[in-house]
Amino acid sequence: MRKLGLGLLAAACLAGAALPASAFERVGDRKVIVFGGRQQVPVLDPHVRYDWSTRMLQQAVYDALVKYEGNPAEVKPWLAESWETSPDGTVWTFHLTGTAKFHSGNPVDAEAVRYSFVRGLKLNKGVAWMLKDFLAPEGIEAVDARTVRFTLKKPYAAFLSFLPWWYVVDPKQVEAHAVDGDDGQKWLTDHEAGSGPFTIKRWEPNVLHELAALPDYWKGWPQGEAHRPAGVIYRIVREPAAQKASLLRGESDIVEGLTPDDYVQVARQKGVAIEDHAGMTTFGIKMNNKVGPTADPNLRKAIAYALDYDGLVQIYNGAARLQTSVFPAGMKGHIDVPGMPRRDLTKAKDYLAKSAYPNGGITLEYYHIAGLEEARRIGLLLLDNLAALNIKVDMRPEQWPNMVAKGSKPETSPNLTSVFVTPISTDPDAVAYQYHPNSWGQYFAMSFYDNPEVARMIDEARSTPDWDTRAPLYAEIQKRIVADQPEVFGMVQNRRWARRDVLKGFSFSPVRFTGEVDLYPLWIDAK
Repeated sequence: MRKLGLGLLAAACLAGAALPASAFERVGDRKVIVFGGRQQVPVLDPHVRYDWSTRMLQQAVYDALVKYEGNPAEVKPWLAESWETSPDGTVWTFHLTGTAKFHSGNPVDAEAVRYSFVRGLKLNKGVAWMLKDFLAPEGIEAVDARTVRFTLKKPYAAFLSFLPWWYVVDPKQVEAHAVDGDDGQKWLTDHEAGSGPFTIKRWEPNVLHELAALPDYWKGWPQGEAHRPAGVIYRIVREPAAQKASLLRGESDIVEGLTPDDYVQVARQKGVAIEDHAGMTTFGIKMNNKVGPTADPNLRKAIAYALDYDGLVQIYNGAARLQTSVFPAGMKGHIDVPGMPRRDLTKAKDYLAKSAYPNGGITLEYYHIAGLEEARRIGLLLLDNLAALNIKVDMRPEQWPNMVAKGSKPETSPNLTSVFVTPISTDPDAVAYQYHPNSWGQYFAMSFYDNPEVARMIDEARSTPDWDTRAPLYAEIQKRIVADQPEVFGMVQNRRWARRDVLKGFSFSPVRFTGEVDLYPLWIDAK
């Protein structure tokens, strides 16, 4: 409480004051952008891992065939300047620019693209789940230096929508650093073999990651060479209070993950701009459907009806809206599902009476990301709400990589896990497939939801090219998942960052993860 009081006093004293000048670092006459974020980047390998901080740096040092830009998000040409598909949707042919080069100087050719996709499928980690059911290594062909062809095992309507996250690596660099048949995984943990606008300058795990901007980036710079930054420093700042202080002291140019109260306070500061965007990032409380008390569907429904949903939104000072379906509003195929749970203690107690724990008397673990104040407050709300059912909540803050590890199998996955999920594709399969058994333990699929009929419909919908056929399938999928209550469906939060107003070029796209920013267009307009 003493620390909180001092923080509020400091904010009050700073209200209306201008930020310090020369907040940024310099390299010669160029400026270095400083990003303050809470989450570490443990593995940079683009085929092994992704989360918001990892993907932010991956997109800075690597390129893909296509890239998401804008709001609403659209797939735009990048390494590929054009493409076409066969009428049945099984053959996709991409034509490369021919001008792209890796940082090593090697050309980004069709063989590099083929190698990268084969590597991703072979490793079967990270991004592999997106395509492995439809694409086999033998289905990828380098037709000539500038043409690559993908022949799918069966149609996949979402194929193009996932390609922005399949980054292309330099085969020669990777193979030169492969050890004991590891396909270069150890080396790519903290090195890169990309063709993106930045390259690694410093890599200090759990402290900072510095990227240098390339003056000869093959695609040039959005604002022209004159506005190219010297680079970007991603500083790991664990606590929201420290992030806010770093912004106000001029040590960071942009920060993510401030508390709702902090955003209100820093918005009053001269020289600060708040980025506040309605996105598609959903908040849910994943419940272990296989092991422990929450394997009981009636208990899960009791928990869902006990939660104070209005209190959930109030935690965000109104910068959120309640979910009306499994799919976030704005996603193709979304419907408002009738009967979404809202606080109703009578229903909660009725479901509890039908469960294996009619009198409560149990304690449930609630894991949330350490340092994420909103998730902690949600835990406190849950603790208070479930007390009405005689259920205790054991709140456990944890680092995200450890939460992912615990959620990888039913035996170790917590009873309740606080998770924010951003769809990484504009196609509804990006959300629906998280509720398929093939996704169990993969990042967000910590519920281990198991409904064979829903899985069948998901399989049918994702392999059907015609949208008019897919749409009713997705409507039914949403209804059935809600009826099974594998998790508490909470809210869709706004995406917010606080930045110095001299930082220009910020662009929002709803398919990026919670704190993720496209670093490529950023520049500092200051003397």
